[in-house]
Amino acid sequence: MSETKEKAVILDKSAIERTLSRITHEILERNKGVEDLVFIGIRTGGVHLARRLANKVKEIEKKDVPVGALDITLYRDDLRTKRKQPSLRKTDIPFSITDKKVVLVDDVLFTCRTIRAALDSLMDFGRPSIIQLAVLIDRGHKEIPIRADYVGKNIPTSQKESVKVMLEEEGYEDSAVLLVEDS
Repeated sequence: MSETKEKAVILDKSAIERTLSRITHEILERNKGVEDLVFIGIRTGGVHLARRLANKVKEIEKKDVPVGALDITLYRDDLRTKRKQPSLRKTDIPFSITDKKVVLVDDVLFTCRTIRAALDSLMDFGRPSIIQLAVLIDRGHKEIPIRADYVGKNIPTSQKESVKVMLEEEGYEDSAVLLVEDS
């Protein structure tokens, strides 16, 4: 049986803070401010990051940006192949996304299947004017032609490696680590 061990720290607490500040500025610049802007985080890590981005926008622009949480479980393309029943979490989008500039937020971009599921799910809530994607880490290995508009850090990985983002909101010290399967 193989186990995983930490290979390297990709981002520490201060690097995550700087990265989110940079991404916030890029979002504000590309969208020319906050008009019609909303953040929707993919459960779980993406929700925390979306809230942090909204807080940074408030610091810079002195305006609130709505934040929603999206659970993509029922939209996953591997739902029927999972042995274990997935646990459903709450989708909470308490505002209309129709004609909004939606910034979809996730912690790690890997195969893009999660993002495809999120896009399918979002369409059930309305028709945004645009959907942009912000991720803390892009680790490569895309299986679907999707790319992030805002990337904190690109980390090429092997199939035996994985990336784990740990956040204060989940009881950890902020960090992103590269894990390797020890066989």
